[in-house]
Amino acid sequence: MKVGAVIVAAGRGIRAGGDIPKQWRPLKDGTVAQQAIRAFTQHPNIHDVVLVLHPDDIKTDLWPREPGLVIANGGPSRSASVLAGLQMLTGKADAALIHDAARPCVTGRVIDDVIGALETAEAAAPAVAVVDALWTGENGRVSGTADRTGLYRAQTPQGFHLEPILRAHQQFPEGAADDVEVARRAGFDVVIVPGDEDNLKITLPDDFARAEAILRARDGH
Repeated sequence: MKVGAVIVAAGRGIRAGGDIPKQWRPLKDGTVAQQAIRAFTQHPNIHDVVLVLHPDDIKTDLWPREPGLVIANGGPSRSASVLAGLQMLTGKADAALIHDAARPCVTGRVIDDVIGALETAEAAAPAVAVVDALWTGENGRVSGTADRTGLYRAQTPQGFHLEPILRAHQQFPEGAADDVEVARRAGFDVVIVPGDEDNLKITLPDDFARAEAILRARDGH
C-alpha cells in the first residue's frame, strides 16, 4: 500500500495571536508547520506529501521549501482545502493521511499506528480517552456534570484509503468538524488507534512554549 500525506496549512489561526498565521510562527529549528511536515517527509512509509496553502501564502517565503513537497491551493474552508490536497494525490497513492499543520509534535509511532490500521480498516485515526471530570457551565459557574464514558479527544493524522475519502469529500463538502466526520457521513467504519498527549494542536498563545519544550526534550536539549 502506497501512502501519501496531506498537510493542511491554509488556516489563519487568529486565536494563537501574533502577526502571521500560527503555522508559520517559529518553533525550535523551523516553524510550526515545518516540524509537522518533517514528520511525514522523513517517514520511510510516506511516499508523497502535499502541503495545502492559503492562496495569500503561496507567493511568500513563509512556507518551507522541503524536498519532495507538492503544493496545493487551499479553498474557502478546511473541507475544500483537504479536497484540493487529496486530488493532488490521485494516481500517486492508495491511502492518505490527513494532518493539521498546527500539530507539530506528531510522532512516528502515531503515524505507524494509523498506517498499520489501514491494512485491514476502512479508516483510522488517533485519539486520547477523556479521563478528566466534565462539567457544564453557565455564567462562569458550574451548572452540571457530563458523562465522559466513551469520549475521546480526536487527533491527526487521520488515515483513509484514497478513492473512498475523495468521494466522501465530494459528496459531503461542508459542515464536518474533521475528516473522520466526513468519513462517517459516508458510512465508513473508523478504527481508533492510540493517540499521544504530546500531539497537541497549537491553538492558544501558551501552546507554543509547550510544543517547544516537547520537541527539545525529544532531542535531549
